[in-house]
Amino acid sequence: MDAPITIPLWLFLLLSVVFALVVINKFFFPGIRWFFRKKINLAIHELNERLNIKIRPFQLTKRQVLLDRLIHDTQVLEFVQAQAVEDEVPREVLMEKVQKYAREIVPSFNAYVYYRIGFWLSKKLAKLLYRVRVRIEAKTHLANVEEDATVVFVMNHRSNMDYILVSFLVAERMTLSYAVGEWAKVWPLQGLIKSMGAYFVRRNSRNPLYRKVLERYIAMATHEGVCQAVFPEGGLSRDGKIRPPKLGFLDYMLRHYNHVEDRDIVFVPVGINYDRVLEDRTLLRALDPNAEKRSNWYAIKTTFKFWLHNMRLAYRHQWKRFGYASVSFADPISTKNYCENKSINFSRLTTEDRFTEVSHLADYLMEEIEKTVPIVPVVLMARIFLRHRVTSVTKKQAKQEARELMEIIETKGGHIVFPHKDKAINLDGAIEMLSLRHLIKVEDDVCTVSSDAIQVLEYYADSIGYWE
Repeated sequence: MDAPITIPLWLFLLLSVVFALVVINKFFFPGIRWFFRKKINLAIHELNERLNIKIRPFQLTKRQVLLDRLIHDTQVLEFVQAQAVEDEVPREVLMEKVQKYAREIVPSFNAYVYYRIGFWLSKKLAKLLYRVRVRIEAKTHLANVEEDATVVFVMNHRSNMDYILVSFLVAERMTLSYAVGEWAKVWPLQGLIKSMGAYFVRRNSRNPLYRKVLERYIAMATHEGVCQAVFPEGGLSRDGKIRPPKLGFLDYMLRHYNHVEDRDIVFVPVGINYDRVLEDRTLLRALDPNAEKRSNWYAIKTTFKFWLHNMRLAYRHQWKRFGYASVSFADPISTKNYCENKSINFSRLTTEDRFTEVSHLADYLMEEIEKTVPIVPVVLMARIFLRHRVTSVTKKQAKQEARELMEIIETKGGHIVFPHKDKAINLDGAIEMLSLRHLIKVEDDVCTVSSDAIQVLEYYADSIGYWE
């Protein structure tokens, strides 16, 4: 009984590894999980103390619970059953698709990542690239929104920088959930975006089952009070003009909305504008049906060259930021008040009547967005130079016309992003930016529009077309 037992070295090593794994799993991992969970809970508590609208329990719910809730949603199951009969497809096959769509849509919000990483990155990047300006006097109205309300920011879509810009500007008041296109489904961006509460959508999908799953997730998030940011245009503006609204997202939010019983949905129109949209020529090129389709490798190569060029300028101390990036917040619009004033209840309307009312609301929101889009120096000067696309104009005359246009816009209620005392400096800076981009030629203080620059100048000028 007391005789020693001899085992092979390989077996001893194997047992040692197994023992070590058991110890780590039973003792170390729970401690590590407890440590990080404590930090996250502390961060959430600190955030909720200063946020106007607290992080919703729905956002803090485990992702698997949300997945189960969405996959087994009554309306989703009924839709699956009806489609299985109609298409003569086994129910199990459709449920597998539902699970796939749900995993694709449902985010995995992490408050620690949102504020400690996402907020820091977005703030640093936005301020590195632009001189960020926000309309403070309108923004303060957000403090008066009911804490229990679902806040939905509705914005014009100028650039992919919109996500970053608005997120960091409202981060001190609330957390935002975005609908992000499939372009961002790349590693490691995909994980970071989902952990910040965003969800991916197939914008051009006509699959009725996918649309049903997406509809139910948006309805659930809206009902639970999750603050969201929506681009009613459904995509980036290709020509600089604000596009007609698409009704999908708004209809999903309002389809079962009963203003008498449900929490208020507060829409906040937001106008965004830039002196320089980084992807402007790419967007304009998409308008040309005869343009040769470029590969992903070409896009990567072009982007790399662009950043390399700017890094060289920075190294030589010649780099300048891309002008102003401005965000303007209009007064919040209460859906409860809107429904009471119009004597409508979205949850009780027929499909045809509901679409009509959603369309009216969408048009109203888009008009508010158009009025809210701020006027930045390059946009103003682009509009002036287009008046002189055939003949040259002196810098002095161009700036005088710009000042006159500013006065007209301000009289009508438009928002000029730069102060009057600096307008001469900013207008000179805008002329310099346009010259550096070879959109205009400046010789002896005489400005001439370049022959191939008309489309780009129109892209910027059309962003404030509402005022002329």
